[in-house]
Amino acid sequence: MSDSVVTPKEVAPRLSSLFHRGTLFGTLMLGGGIMLHAVETYITATLMPSIVRDIGGLELFAWATTIYVAASVLGSTFVAVRPESVTLNRCYVFGAVLFGIGSLVCAIAPTMEIVLAGRAVQGLGAGFLVALGYAFIRHVYPEALWSTASTLYAAVWGIATFLGPTIGGIFAAGSAWREAFALLVPLSAIMAFVAPRLLPSGEGERVTTKTPFVQIVLLVTAVVLLSFASSVDAPALRGVLSAAAVIGVIAAITIERHAEARLLPAGTIRLGSPLARVYLIMLLLLVTICSDVYIPYFLQVLHGVTPLVSGYLVALLALGWTTAAFMTASLKGRLANRVILVGGAIETVATALLVFTLARHNPDSGLLLLVLSTVFTYLMGFGIGMGWAHLVTHVMWLAPAGETDKASAAITTMQALGAAFGAALAGIIVNSTGLLQPGGVEGAVTAARWLYALLALPAALAILLAIGLPHKATGHGD
Repeated sequence: MSDSVVTPKEVAPRLSSLFHRGTLFGTLMLGGGIMLHAVETYITATLMPSIVRDIGGLELFAWATTIYVAASVLGSTFVAVRPESVTLNRCYVFGAVLFGIGSLVCAIAPTMEIVLAGRAVQGLGAGFLVALGYAFIRHVYPEALWSTASTLYAAVWGIATFLGPTIGGIFAAGSAWREAFALLVPLSAIMAFVAPRLLPSGEGERVTTKTPFVQIVLLVTAVVLLSFASSVDAPALRGVLSAAAVIGVIAAITIERHAEARLLPAGTIRLGSPLARVYLIMLLLLVTICSDVYIPYFLQVLHGVTPLVSGYLVALLALGWTTAAFMTASLKGRLANRVILVGGAIETVATALLVFTLARHNPDSGLLLLVLSTVFTYLMGFGIGMGWAHLVTHVMWLAPAGETDKASAAITTMQALGAAFGAALAGIIVNSTGLLQPGGVEGAVTAARWLYALLALPAALAILLAIGLPHKATGHGD
């Protein structure tokens, strides 16, 4: 642990301090990589109902998210276990190039299966870019700015809240979803070109080991099995695939506990480890939040809103995340741990209340139900945003010596796994409770009710895990 800490009497650094001469270019590049990923997330969320109407594949709806985030696990892992000759800024180039190629494949895809192939390549690139955002923090900023830099990512997501749905909604309204993907290709090319010129090489602190190939394959296989389970019709086969996914996760954890080549920092596979609890809290909160994958669909089918409006309404989740992050960024010690607890409670309750508002047939777009659904969607994001930056800071402080790159990349791994398992579980729930059979409005109502009732539970479990987290992880007392 470094001795350079922010004392209780010091004023928390302002976000503007990230844009001083010494850190400006690093901030622009790291923020740009996160922006590329964040904008695309909302573009795709807004476009998906139009894509399935155009080329079919409603049963594969959740795959667009799960395949993307499963691939991002591979990308984020490579950042931590890359060969010694591969610097962080070269990883950035690889990530931007892959993201651009995946976007191009999506733009020209004739079927949903090809769209999913493009999403897999996009996800691989996104895994690089998002993991690098955290891995570069230690190289671009002084220690006092670590938490502020994490808040920057919330700000980037806030900007994407408006850009993504606007771009996606405009293109969806004109049935021009292909052009929306194509728009990302030149942006990716620009980012790849300037990365070696604007970012430090980033010779990261890491323990050189073999790649944890077996654990990665098992976790990605578990995600894929859950995705298959969400798209098959036979309940028995769905159960077998889900059980196989659980076995895959258990096997990955068992191997990770004793492996020389590890995916996570040393000592993480113990619930008694504070770092393990922080990672698990992150994963569970994201499983719940990823029930938002179907919000645009339910808004359009049940509430009669346009693609553009549905995009903006679901993007309010990210706006809530951003708002809460700014409101709580300066909290330290026990107060930071308390907002993690309160935030988890807000996310849990808001998700459960969507059962009574979003999961209703509202063909005339009645304002009351829409307003309440919007408020609860916003509060889902607000809840997770209250504590996210503090969870990231906990990881930084709790990381074992020499494994900071691995600890940073593991944040993205937890994000990716949480999103992948969340989307896959969402697909299983809705496809098992009426979205496809009987389908239509009746099926959508039933599916929405089950979805938000069940996926409120992981966030509730995260609250229990957050009780008693060590407040010293921020480096000082209250």
